[in-house]
Amino acid sequence: MANIKENYKHALNNPIFEIIAKASEELHIESYVIGGFVRDLLLKRESKKDIDVVAVGSGIELALKVSELLPRKPKVQVFKNYGTAMLRFEDTDIEFVGARKESYNFDSRKPLVENGTLEDDQNRRDFTINALALSLNRADYGNLVDPFNGLEDLEKKIIKTPLDPDITYSDDPLRMMRGIRFASQLNFEIESDSFASIIKNKDRIAIISGERIVEELNKILMTEKPSTGFLLLYQSGLLDFILPELTALNQVEEIEGHTHKNNFYHTLEVVDNICPNTEDVWLRWAALLHDIGKAPTKRFNKKQGWTFHGHEFLGGKMVKKIFERLHMPLNQKMKFVQKMVTMSSRPIVLAQDGVTDSAVRRLVFDAGEDVDDLMTLCEADITTKNPAKFKKYHNNFNLVRNKIVEVEERDHVRNFQPPISGEQIMDLFNLQPGREIGTLKESVKEAILEGTIPNEYEAALEFITQKAQKMGLQKQK
Repeated sequence: MANIKENYKHALNNPIFEIIAKASEELHIESYVIGGFVRDLLLKRESKKDIDVVAVGSGIELALKVSELLPRKPKVQVFKNYGTAMLRFEDTDIEFVGARKESYNFDSRKPLVENGTLEDDQNRRDFTINALALSLNRADYGNLVDPFNGLEDLEKKIIKTPLDPDITYSDDPLRMMRGIRFASQLNFEIESDSFASIIKNKDRIAIISGERIVEELNKILMTEKPSTGFLLLYQSGLLDFILPELTALNQVEEIEGHTHKNNFYHTLEVVDNICPNTEDVWLRWAALLHDIGKAPTKRFNKKQGWTFHGHEFLGGKMVKKIFERLHMPLNQKMKFVQKMVTMSSRPIVLAQDGVTDSAVRRLVFDAGEDVDDLMTLCEADITTKNPAKFKKYHNNFNLVRNKIVEVEERDHVRNFQPPISGEQIMDLFNLQPGREIGTLKESVKEAILEGTIPNEYEAALEFITQKAQKMGLQKQK
């Protein structure tokens, strides 16, 4: 069964492996480190701080024995329903599972599980590069167990399923997205038969929960070049099921010689552009969704050509529907993405029309603490291939950024707090709670944003006194 290529004992330098080997020996069971840790080890790629260990026997018993042998006897989290256990050693999470074989019902990705051999366990893995195992047994410690030539696929940079891809993808359709995610993360190619099978089985993604889909989308978004993954999602047909609002952008129409840019491919460029400047997945989501309102707002006007009036406002409303449909968080994260999409053209207009203090104050007031992220998004939105225009647009945005710093230092409108509170207004003019207080507060805010008065108490007091007199209100002595 096993295709033993080489011994990698030297690579198992974490002391936890010797302890697992000792625990396995005492329990008279075989154990292997398997999956992503082995793949990344062989690729000489920095791995996540987690290790998967498969035991030909009870994974839970092995975890408990390992904990017993460790000096601090770390707590073991047991998940009996799944037959797995987890413990933390130093800064690494180690998950233990018993070797198993699986069978699936057509309407569910939850398998029927039986105890199995190492071969059974490797058969159930999603891809050959994730089925690689290193022995933790004394007799062949460090030997690579590679029944599907996964090492060769690593060398050729190929994503391929261990078994018939139709079986692998139909059994657990999430594997289609995982394959695309690995291709994006590792810069690998999906083997042609495997990709053809993804296209064939794409509608099976319907049985996957929104949460699991979003988990994979987030991982694709956090790669160095997310467009790789999103193009594969599009070419496979999966994106039509997941984000039809995005694929709706992939159409270019011509009327009377007027065309518009392809907003789908433009969007992918924007997402790639933003990646070097942020590790925030939600800002990357904002880049992905910033133009989704353009498909439903597209109109042709004989004088203006193609227009997308109000696409930012509609796009912001569409964000909430997408988050609800995919069971994404409906908290501040969603509101942040909504704000970025809704405001995505504001700095662009400023950069084109010339930067006035009052316009910058309003931008900073409306964006608040997110103004820097908004500027980052707008700079990523520059996808022109004309070098002169590219330079001009970036220079204009630099002017806007400098003006933001200048205005904020002087006027303090980010996270704006009025220099005179509602309670002070009530005391000054002997008012009860009512509409007049809101009117006066709003007038002070507008005066500050317009630059009529500085954001200072004395100036606001003088302004509000004059405003109140015009309203027939008298200041208390």
